[in-house]
Amino acid sequence: MPIEKSSKIWMNGELVDWDDATIHVLTHTLHYGNGVFEGIRAYETDRGPAVFRLREHIERLFRSAKILFLDIPYDVDDLVAATLDTVRVNGHQSCYIRPLVYLGYGEMGLNPLSCSVDVSIATWPWGTYLGDEGLANGVDMMISSWQRHDPNAMPPAAKGCGHYINSQMAKVQAVKAGYDEAILLSPQGYVSECTGENLFVVRDGAIVTPPSSAGALEGITQSSVRRIAEDLGVSYVQGNILRSDLYTADEAFLSGTAAEVVPIRSVDDRVIGAPGPVTSRIQDVYFQAVRGERPEYAEWNEHVGD
Repeated sequence: MPIEKSSKIWMNGELVDWDDATIHVLTHTLHYGNGVFEGIRAYETDRGPAVFRLREHIERLFRSAKILFLDIPYDVDDLVAATLDTVRVNGHQSCYIRPLVYLGYGEMGLNPLSCSVDVSIATWPWGTYLGDEGLANGVDMMISSWQRHDPNAMPPAAKGCGHYINSQMAKVQAVKAGYDEAILLSPQGYVSECTGENLFVVRDGAIVTPPSSAGALEGITQSSVRRIAEDLGVSYVQGNILRSDLYTADEAFLSGTAAEVVPIRSVDDRVIGAPGPVTSRIQDVYFQAVRGERPEYAEWNEHVGD
């Protein structure tokens, strides 16, 4: 999906013009992939734009950085404020937000410890990640031949830049085969996650989602789904899932801050069907919450004007 330019990008404490937000070709992260990022959305509400679970995303950014020995030269409050400032200065009513922590120019080699740690925050208008049709009627998935990382090879709890080569390989394989998205299995053969989303199956009215031990990132939207399910009285558990569990699920859906909450229509050409009642209820409440229409979830929305 092409990026639509905004006015300003926050870089190391300053708001700079979009076209001036550049780095050197020898920037360390460009060569070795050691960096961390977040994907966040702001939604239009009756009180103006509100960023969905901003603090939780920034806190996860810091946890990812700690795992990869990146010492961020700001604190959580600094980056929360910087995000709100960037959304505000760009005049967005809704947008996508990309905080990035990366190793800067000046050192080269596999030891990153002496490199400067730089931070940027970009915002831009962005539509539906998996398409309006997919959001409404579901997406077609395939199980990729590419496995999710072994947790002792790449730490799946870190949202690291280089980690996503694994996801890109699976995504390209799926797109070239005519599917919307891919599902990765763990080295042990359990369902892990999609290329950038958590996954859920519904059977007999209960939701099951893979645990982090299967290589799934602990999702912010995933935890929102859990809260909504509990509030609706829907059973929600973490447990290992086999590919055959996907084929025989009553319903299935995925979630991520970029993708939002999306029904799964089929897996490996096994039809699951139209969005079911549990998926539809979760999806409806989620969108009501992010638009500020559900006061019980008001703490999820960080209003830009506040």
